[in-house]
Amino acid sequence: MNININDIKNGMTVIIDGNLCMITEFQHVKPGKGSAFARIKLKNLRTGAIVENTYNTNIKIEKAHVDKKNMQYLYNDGTNYIFMDLETYEQLEVPASKLESDAKWLKENMELMINSYEGEILGIQLPEKVEYEIIETTDAVKGNTTNNATKDATIETGAVIRVPLFINQGEKVVVTTSDGKYAGRA
Repeated sequence: MNININDIKNGMTVIIDGNLCMITEFQHVKPGKGSAFARIKLKNLRTGAIVENTYNTNIKIEKAHVDKKNMQYLYNDGTNYIFMDLETYEQLEVPASKLESDAKWLKENMELMINSYEGEILGIQLPEKVEYEIIETTDAVKGNTTNNATKDATIETGAVIRVPLFINQGEKVVVTTSDGKYAGRA
């Protein structure tokens, strides 16, 4: 389906120059002289590359329909991550290369969305906030009581996050998966 470039929105998936891209930012510019144009920042969903281009406002672009399927993470077999469809109970293997940095937030039985385009797996969409158990933490340094003092802590998936000094091993914390920041105690 073709859409007018004036109808685009952030988060929309489009096909531009043969590449499957997601619009991360856009700006319509109407200069005093000359014709209007759109400045668009695109993330290539296959390579992860981010580019910024300008386009005439009279062109049409192809909108791509990305399927989002609710799945449950089961386990990692060493090279692939195994997910289960919550409706059909079919299992799906996703290569580690498709998950990039999101893999460090996966824990068994976690429900999430898997994005695909015409059968090709593009990646996963994690829940915004997830509860994890702290399995290891460094000791607080004596005298380090400045505002917002933090220390390293390893969560059950092996990822290292920064937590306040009062958090100890064995406690459960909530982490924002988009940026890996501590969001509070569970």
